Amino acid sequence: MSFSALHSSCVPPEQRFDWWCELISQDVAPTRITSEHTSDFAAGAGAIGLGGIQVSTLSFPAIRSERTPALIRRSDPDVYELTLNAGGDMWIAQARNEATMSAGDLGLWNTSRPFDARGLRTSDDGTSRAIMVHLPRPELPFSDSRTDQLLATATATNRGTAAVFARFLRHLVDEAPTMTDRQRERIGPAVWELAVAFLADRLNAHDRIPPEAHTRMLLARIDAFIDDNLADPALNPPAVAARHHISVRTLHTLFRTRERTVAATIHHRRLERCRADLADPALRGTAVYAVAARWGFHSPSAFSRAFLAAYGTSPREWRRAAMGTPPALPGTATACS
Repeated sequence: MSFSALHSSCVPPEQRFDWWCELISQDVAPTRITSEHTSDFAAGAGAIGLGGIQVSTLSFPAIRSERTPALIRRSDPDVYELTLNAGGDMWIAQARNEATMSAGDLGLWNTSRPFDARGLRTSDDGTSRAIMVHLPRPELPFSDSRTDQLLATATATNRGTAAVFARFLRHLVDEAPTMTDRQRERIGPAVWELAVAFLADRLNAHDRIPPEAHTRMLLARIDAFIDDNLADPALNPPAVAARHHISVRTLHTLFRTRERTVAATIHHRRLERCRADLADPALRGTAVYAVAARWGFHSPSAFSRAFLAAYGTSPREWRRAAMGTPPALPGTATACS
């Protein structure tokens, strides 16, 4: 199975803690877990198969997690776990290092070494969340002694390679349930190369990154820049190229393997943001033309034509269908149709 998502609510309350502990032992590594919430343990775990690499998602209340020498002798998947803390504060200690990970930080630990990890403060809803990328140790292009320098250290994800990688992981988790097995398999190399690029950046070992990883990282940065600037009507291929210090010709070459050109990508993502906003009940009172302008469309008529061409319906009718409201009476005026 290439995708699965399970929650402790599927078993009786008194069995939930043991159920989750066994799930973690099978999906990650045998670990001794203790918690003050064992009477009704609300937790979940997901697995995203990406061909030769796997990503796990975890949600849980406050716990203590320990991997002991005895548990390592019992079973060791021999992987580095590159983990994005998606909610709550955590503390981890391994290989004489220790770090507090805030929500949004990236951290690394090794299943072949003992470790101790604890939840210090959960998120507002009382749940800690993590996205974990399993990296087979023998396949990494760095020596163990070098990679181990990063064990139990926290990296903020507000800029650079870390920001790109964290954004990619969040998007992957959001989209994985709707993707086919084949699509998820094709994503696998990108996850691996972005993870390697992140580690190389932290280790100052860029000479060990294969050329294709450099290309994927550049494309990931470009994607992030486009997503962050869709509201700017001046966003176009020359602007994207200038921001990344490459020529427009090089930019178009990078997009040759993709379904859409640079301009078409910008156009499509703007339409997708508009379509989502038009279906959002919280924005029911926002005029259609205002939604369009919010995402870089400053001609209501041009936006309506583009929306109709892309989705086979007008923005007005899409909103009505999404909101479950009846069609307008003939002759009723609209802000943007």
